Amino acid sequence: QARLVESGGGLAQPGGSLRLSCAASGFTLDRYTIGWFRQAPGKEREAVSCINFKNNNTYYTDSAKGRFDISGDNAKNTAFLQMNSLKPEDTGVYYCAADGLAFGKADSMCLMGRAHWDFLEERGQGTLVTVTL
Repeated sequence: QARLVESGGGLAQPGGSLRLSCAASGFTLDRYTIGWFRQAPGKEREAVSCINFKNNNTYYTDSAKGRFDISGDNAKNTAFLQMNSLKPEDTGVYYCAADGLAFGKADSMCLMGRAHWDFLEERGQGTLVTVTL
């Protein structure tokens, strides 16, 4: 059974770092694009960063540029999101999703994945990130 499991969330102080993981099972990520999305309390889900495992193309939204780094490890079948210089507004539930068809490019996953969330091939359950003093 195909599955995505996020981990690595937790409590961090402003300026701190966290590294999120998105582990895939039941399928291999080498033919997929992975997107990290987040949903803050009371707000809509938004894209953060996306990576195409086939060509390593990446896409960062403005909120992630310069602070976050997305990567993938084919051997571990896992995607990562290194988050640095965290801000309170980074607080939220972080989800990873995978798609190899309609949203198989990093930019299309990030730009359109939120609006088509229910149609993405695989979606994780999320991990909570809280940034506070």
